[in-house]
Amino acid sequence: MQITAAVTRSPAGPFSLEPLEIEEPRAGEILVRVVATGVCHTDMVMRDQHLPTPQPVVLGHEGAGIVERVGPGVTKVAPGDHVVMTFNSCGRCLSCADHAPTYCHEFFPRNFMGAREDGSSGLSREGETIHANIFGQSSFATYALCHERNAVKVDKTAPLEILGPLGCGVMTGAGAVMNALKVPAGRSLAVFGAGAVGLSAVLAAKAIGAGPIIAVDINPDRLALALELGADHALNGAEGGVVEKIQAITGTGAQFSIDTTANLKVMRQAVDCLGARGVCGLVGASKMGDELPLDAVSVMSGGKVVRGVVEGDADPDVFIPELIALHQAGQFPFDRLIQFYPLSEINQAVADGEAGRVIKPVVRMA
Repeated sequence: MQITAAVTRSPAGPFSLEPLEIEEPRAGEILVRVVATGVCHTDMVMRDQHLPTPQPVVLGHEGAGIVERVGPGVTKVAPGDHVVMTFNSCGRCLSCADHAPTYCHEFFPRNFMGAREDGSSGLSREGETIHANIFGQSSFATYALCHERNAVKVDKTAPLEILGPLGCGVMTGAGAVMNALKVPAGRSLAVFGAGAVGLSAVLAAKAIGAGPIIAVDINPDRLALALELGADHALNGAEGGVVEKIQAITGTGAQFSIDTTANLKVMRQAVDCLGARGVCGLVGASKMGDELPLDAVSVMSGGKVVRGVVEGDADPDVFIPELIALHQAGQFPFDRLIQFYPLSEINQAVADGEAGRVIKPVVRMA
């Protein structure tokens, strides 16, 4: 069948809306009519070739939609079901067996390399192969092929057009707090970067009763929003002295910190601001080869922990419905981060997100 998709053909280039042909779902695959898809920084990392994602390619990895058809062997969902599409995983490795699919041993090829396991795509234009299968979905399109493993069935009463970001950015920030760091109620947390991931972390910290919650950014509007969403303090990193200010607020240093910026200088601050036995989670997508220098004595003598966090350490089939339930209970208003655009304005959505004018752009396919 023919679909419309936003195709990326050059590093840093614009998205072009093109008519493509999409294959029927194969065994284990699902054809989803996409309702809306979030725009994520990781899409831009792939677009700009900071990761070796082949082009031309259809990006998009925060899709939500309605199951149109299923391939042979699919039992998890049926036509008409509402789904959030998230990252893909193999289901066979040690991490997947331990219910830790975010650390799937095949995470990189299954999410970033633009092809199925056999090298095929599923998308084409007049005989030209268009790379797809990004995060097992490539959802900057009116229809997407995903896999049974990375489709999460959701309640039809939930507003489908806002749910896509739960598949990556929102899940990453919230999961860093709730799953990876397991921040207890009443413990201090410093969040560096008040974008979609960082503000999702603030929302999650507020929901579980952590505090004080300290947001750090250089955008005054984002800092103001962080305070509205539950942060107790908002620090402008451009004014300097962030580490010292956090230590003064907490008395002994933060007990937990999260860096969402992938900026090496800021990542160092996220570690330096910790008190004894503090834990820092690094969730930003850095460039391959980046090296983070740390004060070895401070880390060792303070018993500090620095760990990477992928997709919020989430089991999406469990965590995404939990976040939806929190939202429906009024305890996790992540919809306040979202601004909608039609698919025809995807380049404006991307530009507004990159310029910091919008927290979480979401493109609607209708």
